[in-house]
Amino acid sequence: MNKDLTVGNPRSVLWKFCLPLFGSIIFQQLYNIADSLVAGRYIGANALAAVGNSYEITLVYIAFAFGCNIGCSVVVSNLFGAKKYKDLKTAVYTTFIAGGALCLILMIFGFIFSPALLGMIDTPEQLFEDSLLYLNIYTGGLLFLFFYNICTGIFSALGDSKTPFIFLAFSSTSNVFVDILFVKVFEMGISGVAWATFLCQGISCILALITIYFRLRAIETKGRPPFFSWAILKKIAIIAIPSILQQSFISVGNIIIQRIINGFGESVMAGYSAGIKLNNLVITSFTTLGNGMSNFTAQNIGAGKRDRIPKGHSGGLMMAYLICVPVILLYMLCPDTLVGIFMKSGTDHAGDAIKAGRQLLMIVSPFYVIAATKLITDGILRGAGLMKLFMSATFTDLLLRVVLAYVFSRKFGVIGIWWAWPVGWSVATVMSVMFYTIALQRNQRDI
Repeated sequence: MNKDLTVGNPRSVLWKFCLPLFGSIIFQQLYNIADSLVAGRYIGANALAAVGNSYEITLVYIAFAFGCNIGCSVVVSNLFGAKKYKDLKTAVYTTFIAGGALCLILMIFGFIFSPALLGMIDTPEQLFEDSLLYLNIYTGGLLFLFFYNICTGIFSALGDSKTPFIFLAFSSTSNVFVDILFVKVFEMGISGVAWATFLCQGISCILALITIYFRLRAIETKGRPPFFSWAILKKIAIIAIPSILQQSFISVGNIIIQRIINGFGESVMAGYSAGIKLNNLVITSFTTLGNGMSNFTAQNIGAGKRDRIPKGHSGGLMMAYLICVPVILLYMLCPDTLVGIFMKSGTDHAGDAIKAGRQLLMIVSPFYVIAATKLITDGILRGAGLMKLFMSATFTDLLLRVVLAYVFSRKFGVIGIWWAWPVGWSVATVMSVMFYTIALQRNQRDI
């Protein structure tokens, strides 16, 4: 159900809103984890490496879908807080039309240039065919990815974080079983992993679209809202384009890092594929909580209740830190077990791959508190429309990680690549907190 985030205790309201979001992203990450887990355990280390290799390119597509999500979400949140329901519906229709057009362009691009993209990251010859097969099937399902992300952005904007959680819990759990069915029973190989994701994500998308349709019908407006508005599209683009650029540049940075990693061989590639999935599970969770902060901020700005935002910020940080503690302990104490879940026991590459994944987790996990601080604070900057400040901190993080991964790998080997993450997070976090503090000192004119 729709929920007004502008009334009630800010911390309590935010916790009730964000906890289902956190649960949703856990299930969302099950898609990628399930693909890697099934590929690694039932096919082999090469299949795990191929999925991980393709995954870095799929993150570029996800960046565009995420931009549509957050652009629509912030604008709709603001309109919902201001009770401008006619404009709200137009914003939703406009996002679907623009997002659909953008998605079709990306699908055409993907089908034409996927081989070139895999070549750019120096994909080993023995992994190329499987990587391309996985990537092409994934590209075919982009429309589901885009529309589902737009739907979740709308749900969040209306204060409803439970509905997407229910959809994801069902579809992600199904994805695990369909992965195993297609790979182990039907012996479809890596194509089975990709088709399972395609099928389950498609079901989630269709269910979400049906629910959005009835949810919008229940909101009464005077007169029929326009199906498209250039003015509203401009507002959405102001938020969406920087978010797309942020995620795209991060994805491009990850592709560059993947290319560096590919130079260390298949064992390191497989270990990185497993370790980065576990890392992204945590970082994406913080990003989702940050998205919740954006919705909370935008709704309260729309309602003229800016004084609630600092309390929401402290509540969001507390929630993120509570997540950090058990995750850090788990990753520090059981890295071999966690990475080993993705490996097929007894294979030649398993031992070296587990070692690489262990090193990654042991180095980056103690710094999750710093990453959480940045992403929660970034959520407020984005929700307040302070996109230049938001982008400055994000690009600093990315640039440092890419440059340091290259420099450190030359001097310290593969372990140097892992250290690029903590350094980038630390510098960018100082910038984000500084920008937020300055905005507050302006008597809340910005926040």
